[in-house]
Amino acid sequence: MSKLDLTRRGVIKTGAVAGAGLALPTIFTASSAAAFTNEPTGSSVKIGFNVPQTGPYSEEGLDELRAQELAVEHLNGIGDGGMLNTFSSKALQGNGILGKKVEFVTGDTQTKSDVARGSAQSMIQKDGVIMINGGSSSGVAVAVQGLCQEAGVIFMAGLTHANDTTGKDRKANGFRHFFNAYMSGAALAPVLKNAYGSERRAYHLTADYNWGWTQQESIQAASEAMGWQTANNVLTPVGAGDFSSYIAPVLNSGADVLVLNHYGADMVNSLTQAIQFGLRDKQVNNKNFEIVVPLYSELMAAGAGSNIEGVYGSMNWNWQLSDEGTKAFVQSFGKKYGRPPSNAAHTCYVQTLLYADAVTRAGSFNPCAVVEALEGFEFDGMGNGKTLYRAEDHQCFKDVLVMKGKENPTNQYDTLEIVETTPVAQVTYAPNHPMFGGDEASLGACNAG
Repeated sequence: MSKLDLTRRGVIKTGAVAGAGLALPTIFTASSAAAFTNEPTGSSVKIGFNVPQTGPYSEEGLDELRAQELAVEHLNGIGDGGMLNTFSSKALQGNGILGKKVEFVTGDTQTKSDVARGSAQSMIQKDGVIMINGGSSSGVAVAVQGLCQEAGVIFMAGLTHANDTTGKDRKANGFRHFFNAYMSGAALAPVLKNAYGSERRAYHLTADYNWGWTQQESIQAASEAMGWQTANNVLTPVGAGDFSSYIAPVLNSGADVLVLNHYGADMVNSLTQAIQFGLRDKQVNNKNFEIVVPLYSELMAAGAGSNIEGVYGSMNWNWQLSDEGTKAFVQSFGKKYGRPPSNAAHTCYVQTLLYADAVTRAGSFNPCAVVEALEGFEFDGMGNGKTLYRAEDHQCFKDVLVMKGKENPTNQYDTLEIVETTPVAQVTYAPNHPMFGGDEASLGACNAG
């Protein structure tokens, strides 16, 4: 018997989802007349875009929102269609989702898990959304994904890079298109070894939440496997602003590489201050001192300016790719907003289309029907080449980009160059990998409300 059949027959009961912890709040219980939470009954369907519009990750969040609005336009047949024209699935016809016009509401997560959860809860309870997309923090993603699992709606994660999202905190109602920390380490390590050698001592500054922890763990494991040593790992608060007190000890640590496991405005600030301390002008252990930023974005690079020149990092996608899907999306986004999209914008745009496509292929908005349509789904034409949504953990597997700060940028958007496209085989791991919760990790059962 399928998960969908179990849900329809009432075998999977409200509040009984593995890992949910507490029983489902009564307000989330579907009415007796509805087959599932917030079942659309009129001529429209509503989805929620929950992004950081203020706070340290707001630049990424606002770009996500631009892309989400563009995706809704394309789903409703407005504009040039963007990636609908290049997507390997041809289920979507630009007439909404299952003939219903797509509407949306927005929320500001402020890059705070409790705020994000409250915003998502309001979208589900008051606005009647059937899917939530977005976020620029893995702490937020894990919190909202858990809520969506409890409520019986689908969560299409935005920018979330921690291993936990599709690792120990994976949920049946949640899906991630973005790559993760393990993949960054697997892609970066060979490039760093080739550029800087195998005898290096790395000092890590790490954002003190689940993304920073798993990013640091992944980079340390990958770099030590190629011969590097780890001098120290120091946790830093999100939104610290001034990182000088954390950077000063690096000078006397014996390290010759600084790894900044920071994102958004935090990365811009810590990298800028590291350059101001003169780290890249120093020689340690008879080697030039180097800086690595494991997770890059175009917006961060623009904010850091010339400080990122020659600095390596990794990305999920970049607007400079030459495939037809990328070109279509960049053209649509550029026409509407006058700038190229970030990889945060790309993943939110793609996730919105993937949800709509899954509903259309399933012929139903029932969350468990959507889960079945996405599990094991293989697709192309969305900017990363052939991609798989793995059934066991709802993680997308695709090629990963290794980037470097450009030496001679021609404009504010031409700050990064693609150094290597790492094949998917190099970044693939077992679903029960220890960094992802091992044998204890489980999606649990789909919840339709």
